[in-house]
Amino acid sequence: MSGKLSDANSGGIDNALDDEVVQDILNSFTDLRQYSKEIEKELKETENKSIQDYIKESANIASLHNQISACDEILERMESMLVGFQSDLGSISSEILSLQRKSISMSQELSNRQAIRGQLSQFIDDMAVPESLIVGIMDSPVTDKEFLTQLQVLNHKISFVKEQSFKESKSCLDVKDILEKLKIKAMSKIRTYLLEQVYKFRKPMTNYQVPQNNMLKYKFFFEFILSNERNVAHEICNEYVDTMSKIYFSYFKSYSGRIMKLQYEECTTKDDLMGIEDTATRGLFNKSLKHKGTVFTIGNRGDVLAQQLEAPIIVPHAQLKNRYPFEALFRSEQYALVDNACREYLFVSEFFMVRGQPALDLFNQIMGKTSGLLKKNLETFVGDCYDTIALFLCFHLILRYKIMCHKRCVPALDDYWDCLERIILSRFEYVFRLNIASIRDCDPTKFNLEMGPHYITRRYAEFSAALVGISENFPNELVNRLLAELQEEVELFILRMAGIFPQRKEQLIFLINNYDMILHIIMERTRDNSKEAETFKSRLSSRSGEYVEEILSPHFGELMQYVKECEYLLEKGKGDEVKKLEGKSSAIVQHFSANWKKSLEELNREVLLSFPNLVTGSSLLQLALTQLVQYYHRFHKLLTPNVRTQLTNIHLIMVEMKKYKTNY
Repeated sequence: MSGKLSDANSGGIDNALDDEVVQDILNSFTDLRQYSKEIEKELKETENKSIQDYIKESANIASLHNQISACDEILERMESMLVGFQSDLGSISSEILSLQRKSISMSQELSNRQAIRGQLSQFIDDMAVPESLIVGIMDSPVTDKEFLTQLQVLNHKISFVKEQSFKESKSCLDVKDILEKLKIKAMSKIRTYLLEQVYKFRKPMTNYQVPQNNMLKYKFFFEFILSNERNVAHEICNEYVDTMSKIYFSYFKSYSGRIMKLQYEECTTKDDLMGIEDTATRGLFNKSLKHKGTVFTIGNRGDVLAQQLEAPIIVPHAQLKNRYPFEALFRSEQYALVDNACREYLFVSEFFMVRGQPALDLFNQIMGKTSGLLKKNLETFVGDCYDTIALFLCFHLILRYKIMCHKRCVPALDDYWDCLERIILSRFEYVFRLNIASIRDCDPTKFNLEMGPHYITRRYAEFSAALVGISENFPNELVNRLLAELQEEVELFILRMAGIFPQRKEQLIFLINNYDMILHIIMERTRDNSKEAETFKSRLSSRSGEYVEEILSPHFGELMQYVKECEYLLEKGKGDEVKKLEGKSSAIVQHFSANWKKSLEELNREVLLSFPNLVTGSSLLQLALTQLVQYYHRFHKLLTPNVRTQLTNIHLIMVEMKKYKTNY
């Protein structure tokens, strides 16, 4: 494109120059022919000069020609070489493709051979019976690690051959006989060993944990027998069940018989009910009074549910000189059962490889007779038991031991615990209702007329506090219902007893003393906000207010009556009638001013003598003095200015009252 542009430009310039030359010639009037000759002559000269120049440069031109020819030859050779290279590369590419195909094929063949080799090698290893296996099974002792290792190998080979025989593998026939012989030999040695361990349990004074631990150490032995010969496995299992069943039954029968000899000889009877008078049994059972104080008082008996719950069991021959309440013996017996039963259940589950219902069935075969014995022993005891606290403590021991078994992942004793609960609760309710009936049927006229706390009330307070304290974390509907019935009967009994006293003040003193004692014991042993505590707080508060009015009345009755009458008249809008009572108010003021100090002394003496509990007496006295001050203020507001000047100064009265304030 650029060459065409340059040719066009040069052509244009030449045309322009020719035009100028032609114009110059025409303008000079030159002869064109002459001018043509001159031009030809110049061209001739120029040609000759060019020829001379060519001649001078001929050698160079020839040399250039030779070089160009040589280059052409070289380029031809290079072209031929490149064409050769191209053909060679084509053949190499085809060879590479061919090699690639061969490589892929060989790689696939190698993979297939390796896969076959691995499977075949594994098959041969699983099928072959090495010399070490034969020696290990035939010659090694059962307890050797080598025997256990080779037994696992043998078990694998037996399973493998059994699997392959279903596929009709010919090679199974080569090893089947020798594997069968090795299996028989191994099972014979294992059976002998396991039966020896079972027979060790039968030796007197044997620690059961030692042979059990030995069996667990070689639990694969039973797994081997179970997978290869179930008849032998059942024989070993039955032998173990029969042996342990007899051992546990014998042990607990002996232990229960010996431990129950440590129980207090003086047992609670039907004459020890809550409503029975003390005089009814004092003559006949004077020897048992030392221990019968615990019939309704828990004392330290509740320790069996706390620090003694998992204490070591009582060893009868080491405690021959000591005596225990039934719940302590029951705790020891049941804790021994919990310990043995939990260990036994976990052992049979692990060693005999059973779970769920089969494990429970196997456990019941072992412990069934023992649990039946303990149930029968409990039924025998509770059939003649009137100790409700002992029954209740045993019931809560069962609840706690049931939780303990669940924490140890042992549900096998659930039915046993449920049965014991039914046995105990049935008797507990029966005896409880006997106590309720004894209070309902007791005759208040047979008791001494004493205004202090009644011993039947104290029995109830101790008993109720014991049951409420024990069952705080384990509420029971039956117990709550029985306690409510007992409380109702006791309240009625207290009211019947109070009704015997001729004076209302004596009745109130009796009621307050009994309510106060009940409340004090219940709050000391239970939570402050228990239902029983709230009930008796209300009763005590009501009777205390009435008592305060009753003791103030003999000393300040006129003043109190005057205040009540005047306030009533003012409330009805009868202010004129209030003015008519001014003469009476003056007499009341004079009487009060003359006798108030003496009245306070007598009031103090009377209150403190009426209540054995000094705290109660002091609080009632302060309540009475506070009530008196309130009456005095109200009386002061009702008086005319003339009469008010005769009143004793309230500050003097308050100073005098402080003398009777005590700190307990």
